[in-house]
Amino acid sequence: MAIARPVRALALAAALVWCFFIWQLLSPSGTAMTKDKYLSFERDPNLDPTGEPEGKLVRASEDYAPGATNSARINATLLALVRNEELDGMLQAMRDLERTWNHKFNYPWTFFNDVPFSEEFKKRTRAVTKAEVRYELIPKEHWEMPSWINQDLYDESVKILEEKKIQYADKISYHQMCRWNSGMFYKHPALANTQYYWRVEPNVHFFCDVDYDVFRYMHDSNKTYGFTINLYDAPASITTLWPETEKFLAEHPEYVHENSAMNWLTDKTRRPDHTKDANGYSTCHFWSNFEIGDMNFWRSKAYEDYFNHLDRAGGFFYERWGDAPVHSIALGLFEDSSKIHWFRDIGYQHIPFFNCPNSPKCKGCVTGRFTDGEAWLNREDCRPNWFKYVGMG
Repeated sequence: MAIARPVRALALAAALVWCFFIWQLLSPSGTAMTKDKYLSFERDPNLDPTGEPEGKLVRASEDYAPGATNSARINATLLALVRNEELDGMLQAMRDLERTWNHKFNYPWTFFNDVPFSEEFKKRTRAVTKAEVRYELIPKEHWEMPSWINQDLYDESVKILEEKKIQYADKISYHQMCRWNSGMFYKHPALANTQYYWRVEPNVHFFCDVDYDVFRYMHDSNKTYGFTINLYDAPASITTLWPETEKFLAEHPEYVHENSAMNWLTDKTRRPDHTKDANGYSTCHFWSNFEIGDMNFWRSKAYEDYFNHLDRAGGFFYERWGDAPVHSIALGLFEDSSKIHWFRDIGYQHIPFFNCPNSPKCKGCVTGRFTDGEAWLNREDCRPNWFKYVGMG
C-alpha cells in the first residue's frame, strides 16, 4: 500500500531534523555542548565526597576567643583591598566568611585603601565581626604609576588593548591594583610582622563550614599557597609576560625549583591557541581573588628580583598584567609544587565561577558546578592541567 504524500513528507522532515542534530553534536564547529568543546573533564572531582585535608588540624577552642591572653592564633590576617563605595559587597563577603569560619577563630581583618576609609565603612565592618579590625592607607609610592612609565606610551597601549577588547584596559586604577597586589601589598608596614594572609574581595561567597584553623594548617603542613579556582587568562592581556619571564630565567636559572610546575605553565595540549598567543605561556593561573598565602615567599629574593624585573618592563601598564598570572608564574617556577594546596573543601564563588565540594558542610551552591554562566565558560577551567601535572594535594 502506498504511503500518503503528507506522511512521506513528515517522515522526511523528521529524518532531516535528526541528521542535523547528529551533525551539530559531532561537528567541531557546532554549538552543541560536547565534551571536547565545553567540559573540562569527564568527571569533576568535586562530585566525589570531600572531607578535610590530611595532616594536623587545629580546632577552635577558648584560646581563639577575641582578646584571649594566650591566643592560639598565629601571625596571620584576613586581607582586603577595598573602596568605601564597595562597602555593601564587602559586608556580604565578611558575613559569609565569619559565618562559615572566622567566628570560631577570630583572626583580624586588615583593610587597605588608597584613600582614607570613611567612618561609615569602619562602623559597619566592625559590627560584622568580633575580631580586631584594622584600616590602612596605601602609601602613594606603592600605588601611583612609577616614574619610568611613559604616559604617551601608556595612552597608546590602552587604545590597542581596547581594540583587542581587554576588560578594564582603560582603568588606571585597575593597572595600579594589579601592580599593588603583585608586588607591593606585603611591603606595607602594617604587615611587617604578619606571615600568612587570606585574601577576600567584595561580593564573593563562601558556602562551607570550615572547622579547623586554616592558617595553622598552612604552617603545620609546610604549605606556601592555597587556591580554589584555576583558570586560563586572556592571552592578549599578557602578550609579553612570558617572554619577559624567559629573559629573567636566562639571567637567574638558579631560581627554578627542581619540583616546579613548569609543565603546567607551558602546556600546549589543552589550549594550544592560548599558549601560542601568549608566546609560550599556557595562561593557566590561580584565580587570586581567593588566595591563602605565606608572605615569606613574596619577600624572598627570587620573587623580589622577578617582580622588579617585570615592574621595570612596564607590562602592568603597557599591557594588563594581572597579579594572578604573575603570582602563578612565580609559584609555578620558584616553589616546590607540593607546597601549593587546592582547598577543595572551601566552597567559594567569585562571579561567574565556583568551587563547590560534595560535603554535608556545604549549602547554597550546586555540587560540582564550575560556572552558572554560559556553557563556554567551562572551557576556562585549568584545574585538569594542575591535577595532571601536579595532583590534587
